[in-house]
Amino acid sequence: MHRLKERRKARALARGFTLMEILVVLAIIGIVTAGVLLSLNLTGRDPQLKTAGRRLLALMHYTLGQAELQTRNYGIVFQPRTYQFVVYSVRRNLWRAVGEDAALRKRTLPPGLSFQVIVDARRVVLRSHKHPTSLLPQVMIYSDGELSSFKITIVRQRTGRAITIDQNQDGKIIEKLRAASHS
Repeated sequence: MHRLKERRKARALARGFTLMEILVVLAIIGIVTAGVLLSLNLTGRDPQLKTAGRRLLALMHYTLGQAELQTRNYGIVFQPRTYQFVVYSVRRNLWRAVGEDAALRKRTLPPGLSFQVIVDARRVVLRSHKHPTSLLPQVMIYSDGELSSFKITIVRQRTGRAITIDQNQDGKIIEKLRAASHS
């Protein structure tokens, strides 16, 4: 009788795990791994950065077209996390926010993203003000289709990933993706 109990116990131990137990463990491992990859952003993708860069690029192309159609000078005022399109008012002899076109409203970058702006090969120090005292733009979009010399970079602080909006040799506005820098 004692030996029979020992054999049953040995068979139960030798049997191993059930399929359900293995599936539950694999599901838990998968969820934890996915969470770690998303939190560390090791997938190499940054949809917020990509969207922010493409939106700014599209708005700059749109504004360039509007400047030529309306024969008006436009500009962009940058702060560390926001940007705003402005238009030059000839009557008032000053720059003002574009209020008549909702597409050119003031925009804010998602958390963790910020701007770096270079104009005429010099880095611009961006100041954070709730209401800028001056709407003097850093980047100019002229009515003849020309642009001031600029390089706008949207950076993800944690990872170093960035998108740069620049001009190529033909004067066209282009976008360049920079992978994470480890320096």
